[in-house]
Amino acid sequence: MPLLLHDTFTRQLKEIRPSDERSLRFYCCGPTVYAPAHIGNLRTFVLQDVFRRTVEATGIPVRHVRNLTDVDDKTIRAANEHNLPLEDFTRPWITRFQADCQSLNMLPPSEEPAATAHIPEQIKLIETLLAKGHAYATDDGSVYFKVTSFPTYGKLSRLDERELQSIAPEGPQDADEYEKADRSDFALWKGRKAEDGEVYWNAPWGQGRPGWHLECSAMSMAALGQTLDVHGGGVDLVFPHHENEIAQSEACTGQIFVHHWFHCAHLMVEGEKMSKSLGNMYTLEDLTKDGLSPLVVRFVLLSGHYRQQLNFTFNALHAANEAMRKFSQTLLRILPRAEIDLETFRQWCSTPGDENKLFAESTLLNAWNLLCRDLNTSGAWGQLMKQRGQWEKEKDPKILQRDLRALAHLLYALGLDQLPFTPKKEKTNPEAPAEIRALAEDRWKAKADRDFTTADQLRESLKQKGWLVKDSRDGYTLSPGQKS
Repeated sequence: MPLLLHDTFTRQLKEIRPSDERSLRFYCCGPTVYAPAHIGNLRTFVLQDVFRRTVEATGIPVRHVRNLTDVDDKTIRAANEHNLPLEDFTRPWITRFQADCQSLNMLPPSEEPAATAHIPEQIKLIETLLAKGHAYATDDGSVYFKVTSFPTYGKLSRLDERELQSIAPEGPQDADEYEKADRSDFALWKGRKAEDGEVYWNAPWGQGRPGWHLECSAMSMAALGQTLDVHGGGVDLVFPHHENEIAQSEACTGQIFVHHWFHCAHLMVEGEKMSKSLGNMYTLEDLTKDGLSPLVVRFVLLSGHYRQQLNFTFNALHAANEAMRKFSQTLLRILPRAEIDLETFRQWCSTPGDENKLFAESTLLNAWNLLCRDLNTSGAWGQLMKQRGQWEKEKDPKILQRDLRALAHLLYALGLDQLPFTPKKEKTNPEAPAEIRALAEDRWKAKADRDFTTADQLRESLKQKGWLVKDSRDGYTLSPGQKS
């Protein structure tokens, strides 16, 4: 089936095809490099990586550009707080972000432009907007985009004229990021201020530096041309960032800026919004410091649909570790029966084949179709787990070889092509007495029968006897605790 992806602009599923019939021009809003990326940021980048891999797995080359925001309000403020030149402050964060992406098995982008390396392009874009009457300069050396000059402003985020006007503040909007859905004129160039220190460049209208929104338009068009096939980012960027990108880009070129908008939903942590005050803005280092594989973190981040909020929990992390352990064990058992060595299978995983041939007779056609229909990653993995038991029973090497070749194609698309591997083992505990194991089995059966009242009662009985039970998708573990 064709590769379909939800388009934020039309609110419909649309087929992914390169407009030039050669390669897909895919631009992603990258990180602002003033701190380590947290798992909410990383989820968006992981899902963008799955999208790119899936496109490539259909035989379409992808030119993937992901920028680095290394100058804005946050980076300047943080650099000044650390008494460092901007470049010296941002460089280590860029290195760490790239290392996190590599650990999570993301393909490196075709190009990773930095905002500070594209100042001339940004100045040229502003000059064009000024000449066309879409922008104006102010006495302090700033330049603002005139929103009223772009009649379709608000169409991506579906903000109507009444909403835009009712909460418009007085004067232009100077901040790089703001939360209110207003139609105020936004900064293309921010005149030099004392708090900026030595962070400034010379422009025809005065010293200063570019506004955050302008940076992406200049970098994306410099790398991919005036019209992009797909533009990705978190759902929080729809307004104002992507709305402003559309306005300034199309006002400048007179061309459609983006054919397809791809946005990923927020991440929750243990049912709560991530925030500094709650201390739950976990980084990859936080989650892997005890030896857990980053591939397990990747698995959790793609375990829900990209357009739905994902609730990250530590129980889910442990369950993912166990699921990947079992799947890896199955692979290691069936590879010899398929007369395939591990090196050959890994090579298959690293080079996508012709999916039409691979899935024509494979038992994994449903899994591939689920992935191709709006990146249903969890559905595709569910099909793989369902098929695991059948592979364990299959004795025909040719059938196993056929399915393993298709499996390798799917694992490449999901970015799980490092399977099979040896996940971290859970800490071993003393063997539970027969009485405790029997209670735990009764509880598991009650839960399977959806008799949750009995299951809760048995959990409490185990707790009173000094044993804690932790569930995963495929079973449970017992560990000693304090008697109630």
